[in-house]
Amino acid sequence: MALTSDQWRIEDGKSAVGAVETTGLLHRYLLVLRFALVNIVAIGLLAAVLLQGWLAGALVDYTMWLSLGIFGVFLFGMILCGAKIWRTSVELNDVRAGTPRRASGAGKYLTAVHGYSAESRSIIANSLRLRMNNYISIVRQIANTLVFLGLVGTVIGFIFALSGVNPELSATVDNIAPMVATLIEGMSIALYTTLIGAVLHVWLMINHGILVTGTVHLFSAIVELGERRVGS
Repeated sequence: MALTSDQWRIEDGKSAVGAVETTGLLHRYLLVLRFALVNIVAIGLLAAVLLQGWLAGALVDYTMWLSLGIFGVFLFGMILCGAKIWRTSVELNDVRAGTPRRASGAGKYLTAVHGYSAESRSIIANSLRLRMNNYISIVRQIANTLVFLGLVGTVIGFIFALSGVNPELSATVDNIAPMVATLIEGMSIALYTTLIGAVLHVWLMINHGILVTGTVHLFSAIVELGERRVGS
């Protein structure tokens, strides 16, 4: 059955409203969407590398345990970063809607600045900025820890490589072969752990950048809402 012109307009109106609602939803959770897209791409690249076998050497013996330790620290940092991004996104939506929760950082700030002068509000805003920076700094610290763990793996690898070298036994071919094998294994530990620590550091820092962006927007929105309420 063909639709009349009025029915077509109603259907078009419904489609437009649905499109606006979808766009509004994406805009509200744009921070979370960026976090998801970045990590989907990163996981896809990691899967491709594993399928190519480029990290096969990192999954054997001592190298595997060191790599798993570094990855465990990275995973903790990612979960923490994701939780903070979600909380920041939710609070940012509440502030933009003008309905921040009283127990949130925005609610406490609005209560604190009520009835104070511009100079006092500026001091309170600076205090808020410091607390928000401190709130997200732990993610950056975990990311920096990944680099240090990679360097620790490098030192362990060199120690392992040199532990098998004995100049007194290098006169015969039969003794040289085990030394070379130990040296190669130690160098493998050193190089793979350094690589894994550096790559995971970059990965986590990219997510930390998303968190920083959201935190800056949240701070600006909180201060702007506070000024509007004081001026009203």
